Amino acid sequence: MWKKLKPYVISVLIAFAVGGLAALLTKDSMSMYEEIVKPALAPPGWIFPVAWGILYTLMGISSARVYVKTQGKIIGTGLDYYIISLVFNFLWTIIFFNMKAFLFSFIWLIILWILILLTIINYKKYCKAAAYLQIPYLLWVTFAGYLNFMIYLLN
Repeated sequence: MWKKLKPYVISVLIAFAVGGLAALLTKDSMSMYEEIVKPALAPPGWIFPVAWGILYTLMGISSARVYVKTQGKIIGTGLDYYIISLVFNFLWTIIFFNMKAFLFSFIWLIILWILILLTIINYKKYCKAAAYLQIPYLLWVTFAGYLNFMIYLLN
């Protein structure tokens, strides 16, 4: 049983570790979100950890499904794009919250969006369910792009 669950547990933990480390490194800057001018559709701050908890779980399950289906192959399966997207996701948090570089973080987010799309396209070749599990991530990053761009314009 553990052998079958192991890739899923590890994959979800990796996603949460990336998010947790980003949160740890930006915790002193998170209050900035409450202080800046936000667009009309900006959610309250408590929504973000809830949304990311769900997204990291879906992302982990999705990547594990591809990892299992491809017997651990990374390059060319979409897992390569996924890994790079985790790095971009992590660094976006630093760029946006710590550096307050709103325009640069928006451009960075566009690259992240493309990486997620490439992940979905490649995952679909191996496991359609894994590709579909990435769609909420893409949608959330699309919404984050709107927020990021509007925060840039308003501040």
